[in-house]
Amino acid sequence: MSWKRILYVLFVIAVAGVIGLIGAFAGGLAVYSATRQSIVSLPTPVVQNTTGLPSGAIPGPSTQVVQLSSTDIQTDITRAVEKVGPAVVTIVSTLSGQFTPFGLASDQQASGSGVIISDKGYILTNNHVIEGASEVNVILADGQSLTAHVVGADQYSDLAVLQIGGKMPGVAALANSDTLKPGETAIAIGSPLGDFKNTVTVGVISATGRSLDTGNGYQLEGMIQTDAAINHGNSGGPLVDLTGSVIGINTLIVRNTNSSGDVAEGLGFAIPANTVQVVSSQIITKGYISRPYLGISLQAIDPDIASAYNLPVQWGVYVTRVDPGSPAEKAGIHRGDIITQIGTIALDGSHPYMNTLFNYTSGQTISLNVSRNSTSLQIKVTLGESKQ
Repeated sequence: MSWKRILYVLFVIAVAGVIGLIGAFAGGLAVYSATRQSIVSLPTPVVQNTTGLPSGAIPGPSTQVVQLSSTDIQTDITRAVEKVGPAVVTIVSTLSGQFTPFGLASDQQASGSGVIISDKGYILTNNHVIEGASEVNVILADGQSLTAHVVGADQYSDLAVLQIGGKMPGVAALANSDTLKPGETAIAIGSPLGDFKNTVTVGVISATGRSLDTGNGYQLEGMIQTDAAINHGNSGGPLVDLTGSVIGINTLIVRNTNSSGDVAEGLGFAIPANTVQVVSSQIITKGYISRPYLGISLQAIDPDIASAYNLPVQWGVYVTRVDPGSPAEKAGIHRGDIITQIGTIALDGSHPYMNTLFNYTSGQTISLNVSRNSTSLQIKVTLGESKQ
């Protein structure tokens, strides 16, 4: 190759290199420009100066507080409380003074909670909140106080229905409590100690289907257990889910056990909404709860009592009295009989007399297994109706 040819090739290579450098520079400038534009277009966060530094000073990372709107911090819990809160009320019951050796005692007041379930003014609460009251007043969420009428109550479910007049500030809906599962969020609203009105506490559904001995010969069955904080004064208030629907009516807490003396926390219990629905509907339509009636007074028998009195059975009820004209008298039940089975259900620690009887209906004819003078009998009886 001649020297002229070599010089020509070198010239072409040099020109191509210069053109490449110019292209690379132009491309880099375009990328830089686009990147700069994208950075400039990012919004600048608003930082609240909480350090007392002069305006324009740069605080440390720990002092920067990004301002959020109320919409950003609103939660399912706050929405549920806002929905049901106006329907939650405080209930103040006046108990008439009793005669004592020193004269007539002054009237006493007891407080609890409740929840409005109808625009007609019907309010749910516990029977024990209004039991024995000569006057019942309801304090609405806005502080307004109204006199309430007791529509009816049921001691066995510990439920009562009140009614007030006027325009309702809110109405709560009852949920289907049969679908509840442990671990779901539970919100309790009420007036603990009567002073802290419409207090909100939050926990979970700890368990469902609990049975609790009342100490009065029957059990509260199907109860919801929760660890949401419940105190005296919360009785009758709603237990609510995240939709703002009532899943139960708070009724009691367990602090310790008679057997061990251990002190417990977070053991609250509520009557399930489905039970509430059945009982309250009967009270509102009839003014009472229709329950089967046998017509006896009794003493419960357990293995300890059976051993102490040398009885022929381990479980059952000892008939101490038969009401005149009652279904029991008509069927031939005697004082001193021991009833061991009602219908197909044998009486034992899990099946007390009242709960077992309530499995049947007024007017139904059933068989009773009876021990009389160590002789086993089967007696047919047609149950009557008890109007509470």
